[in-house]
Amino acid sequence: MFANIALRTVLKTSAGVLRESGALCSALSAKPLACSSALLAGPRVSCVAGSFAVPPPVRHYARGTKIRKTVPVSQLSDLPQTALMMDYAAVPLAETTDDVVKRLLSLELAGHREKLRLKKEQLIAKVQRDENDHSSVEVQVAVLTTRIRNLQEHLLKHHKDKANKRRMLMAIDQRKKLLKNLRLVRYDAFERVCEQLGITYTFPPEYYRRATRRWQAKKAFCIKVFKEVQKQKAEQRLKMKQSLAEAAETKTG
Repeated sequence: MFANIALRTVLKTSAGVLRESGALCSALSAKPLACSSALLAGPRVSCVAGSFAVPPPVRHYARGTKIRKTVPVSQLSDLPQTALMMDYAAVPLAETTDDVVKRLLSLELAGHREKLRLKKEQLIAKVQRDENDHSSVEVQVAVLTTRIRNLQEHLLKHHKDKANKRRMLMAIDQRKKLLKNLRLVRYDAFERVCEQLGITYTFPPEYYRRATRRWQAKKAFCIKVFKEVQKQKAEQRLKMKQSLAEAAETKTG
């Protein structure tokens, strides 16, 4: 008896579940766009009374590809990685050691400062007059060129570093002055330095200043003061000449 009662209750609950699922399928078929985004994605299945319906898949549009910025080639990229550091290049024992020690002393495991130092020596060797030349204008231009290019590579990664940007602009101005003087004194050396270091020299622009009211008033005042000073100096020179003439007359009389 108890088994019959339990079987009847199970059949009633299953019939209620099938009836509710059929109502849900009819609602989904009537309004597919209202609830498609809220349910799980999956293949579309026809809604039949007494079966569970799977909503249509949600469309995911493809995102645009990110454009990678092209990083310029560093000035240290042409250095051979197997070359020894400058402090160990002149030691004869460093050439006869095993491969592990050579690798530890090579540029492969060296720091940025050591590579920059070797690059500076390479540029100096291109433009120096002789082996003992370490302070000429050509050597100063080579040292400033190494510093400027290193700061340019640094500012490409850290564009908000205002202190290093100021140092770079100061080095560029200093190099312009040196190249300008070298061009006036020794033009052949100027061309050789620009060719060996890959420098493009541009002429400075002509002086130009915006003519404002304040600047015009200041200019007129300065001209007026200059004329008054010249007038006073002319009067003093005239008095000096008259005094000298009177002294000469008293001596002759």
